[in-house]
Amino acid sequence: MDEKWKDDVYRKRAELGRWLHEPMARLAGLCTAVWGDRQRLNDLLAVGCSGIPRVVSIYALDSAGVQISDNVDVERITPGHFGRDRSQRPYMREPLPPWGFLLSDAYVGLTGRPSLTALHVVRDGEQAIGFLGADFDLRDLPVAAALREESREWRQVKGDPSIRSGVFLQQRVESPMDRDIDQAQAILEELITERGMFQVVIHFSSSRATGWFIDDPFRYRIFDQEALADPDVCLLYPSQRWPADALIQRESVKPMLAAMRELRLADQTIYLRSASINIFNGMVSLTFSCDGTHYMSCDEFLNRQGNFWSAIGGPASG
Repeated sequence: MDEKWKDDVYRKRAELGRWLHEPMARLAGLCTAVWGDRQRLNDLLAVGCSGIPRVVSIYALDSAGVQISDNVDVERITPGHFGRDRSQRPYMREPLPPWGFLLSDAYVGLTGRPSLTALHVVRDGEQAIGFLGADFDLRDLPVAAALREESREWRQVKGDPSIRSGVFLQQRVESPMDRDIDQAQAILEELITERGMFQVVIHFSSSRATGWFIDDPFRYRIFDQEALADPDVCLLYPSQRWPADALIQRESVKPMLAAMRELRLADQTIYLRSASINIFNGMVSLTFSCDGTHYMSCDEFLNRQGNFWSAIGGPASG
């Protein structure tokens, strides 16, 4: 995932913070009057809990991070947490902003679930006397209506160092797919351009392909070497129109497969081991014998003067 995901996370956290700050501040302000009285705090939190959306539990902590109430949620008060020292929990170790409200970084909670905690300072006049805490399960929190778009910029991910260190001690062993690669790629081209295969992972070294189809997108199909050598397999999949929202053009599929063939056969030491195409996000991936993987757009891959081909120095590098 590219670094832009961090910006998306920051914006999402800011949205959640705006959503939770006001009800947390309101309840924290009410806590001052009953601070130090366990029962009255529990009663107040039980009433105020309904005003904090999607909360799992709320509780009060003294200034040292020791719990002075029980855990409270909209349905019950859970004893057993009174006196608990939370001072070493992840959210207690983050710096508190000057305005007195903190939405923690996500962490894996004691339940094993990714969680968030919101903290608001409780003040008696100008003096900070403790915190109101609220725990949230990430699966309960709202997400942005629109999914983030994956970057299509070229990226290289280095693989297993043990494989990279021994790459020059190996050479490509011809696979059954290599011996009949033109036939296999003609069948894959037909499946992608005419039969609704929108994503495919081609395993050149093990002579197989894994494909996903538009009319059954949640299940993959495995094509072994026998299937990839027999054009009759195409009859199993009905003809499909090329999707209007595909980022890859139909006519780009054949030259992409041809470039993958070139990268597979051009060198006996640094060679393409597997590759993938997804027509909807317009991406290809290429994993080489050195275990390094490249991700890029279809346009970048087909541009022989682009960053990818310049970086690998032609098809004989990975």
